[in-house]
Amino acid sequence: MTQKSSEGVRPDEPAEIGRRVQRLRGERGLTQRQLAEPAYTPAYVSTLESGKVRPSEAALRHLAARLDVSYEELATGRPAHLAAGVRLRLTDARRALATGAPEDAAALFGALHEEAVEHALVAEQADALLGLGDCLLESGDLTGARDRFAAVERLLADEPLPRRVPAIRGRATTHLLSGELRYACYLLESTLDELDTAGLHDPDALLLLYTASIAPYMDMGAHARAAHAAELALALAPRVDDPALVAGMHRGVARTLIAEGRIAEADASLAKAQELYRQLHIRTELAHCHWMRGYVHAQDGDLERAETELRTARGILASKRAALFTEQVEVELADVLRRRGRAEEAEALLRPLLTADDDEAGGAGTLGAGSLGAGRGAVHAGGAHRLLGLIAEERGDTESAEEHYCAALSLLERSSAVGDLADLCRLLGDLLRRTGRVEAAMDAYRTGLGHRAAPGTTTLGPAPATPPM
Repeated sequence: MTQKSSEGVRPDEPAEIGRRVQRLRGERGLTQRQLAEPAYTPAYVSTLESGKVRPSEAALRHLAARLDVSYEELATGRPAHLAAGVRLRLTDARRALATGAPEDAAALFGALHEEAVEHALVAEQADALLGLGDCLLESGDLTGARDRFAAVERLLADEPLPRRVPAIRGRATTHLLSGELRYACYLLESTLDELDTAGLHDPDALLLLYTASIAPYMDMGAHARAAHAAELALALAPRVDDPALVAGMHRGVARTLIAEGRIAEADASLAKAQELYRQLHIRTELAHCHWMRGYVHAQDGDLERAETELRTARGILASKRAALFTEQVEVELADVLRRRGRAEEAEALLRPLLTADDDEAGGAGTLGAGSLGAGRGAVHAGGAHRLLGLIAEERGDTESAEEHYCAALSLLERSSAVGDLADLCRLLGDLLRRTGRVEAAMDAYRTGLGHRAAPGTTTLGPAPATPPM
């Protein structure tokens, strides 16, 4: 196995280096003696050129100076400053993803990945794949994104665990958006435990993992764990220099504040995140802040401001062609519209969002083919069916309402979103009771109580160890 130098360069195999030295020496008209002296012998150069010895870093540096090339070019065959150029263009691709459409940024990341593979730039290959994964995640291709994140983990298998954390967090996010909440929690928690066991208390890695764990914890009803993760994230923030990580922390913490009824503090936390994202020109995350502020206002009963924020979020996400996130915002916007007495407008927004497969599985009528479903945005798909059930019930169509509630129940049971499940079981139980099916209503209520009895404890193992702060 080849060894890295003090500069992190991984030299080629001896035979390749030998051929390169011989070629460059011939191009410059040097004898083996001229190349070797004064530090080495002609015999050493001959042995090196035949590939029979692995040159030390000191020998390579001597030979590189005599051949008038960089150490990296002699050791790897890569042109000088190639890696720096690729890294600079990776930064440009990240900027393109932050400000533009994911498809356009993906083309840049794809080209950079090919170049990095051609020149065996492992770190740059990983960063390009990570960028591709983020592009696919934003555009809604969860399977493609998951494959890219897993490829990064394989590529960096020999690197320290903190180096792989962004890819692990990305893979966990794809499972969260697919509705696999328990597995998302497992990935994040097992990585936290592994970091702790190895004594790798990297602040950036820990902040990324704790922030990412808040959403699945909240959706599963594990509010105590979410609050603890938020506390740890807040404690870590002063040790982190990346403003994007800090902004993400503020956005995640706001979810726990909302759940605790601390609306003003949640809004203040989101305002901090929003300002950081605005300064960084990260439009997707800025949209997420508008989205969550809309949710905050809706929880506080200010539906007019909620609609304004949600429409702003929707506009930004649609302009970036972030399809899945746009559809999820539309579900929350539809909820606000229904509460404002505009049920027809809400229904028109919801129906195109649901996939045909989920409609057939839930028996909810012939809705338009859309994108949200069991494998993609399952929690919001359940929310869309719930809203359509409420709208149907309000207009007296109890049969359609029941079908939508059952479709939502099927989606949410698969995702373990216990808070939403309990609310849905209450709605279904009330409907069944009003239509005279008391026993069926009791079953629905019992199901809901079962999900609320011990939120999170039946699906999650012991909490991750708390790192030293």
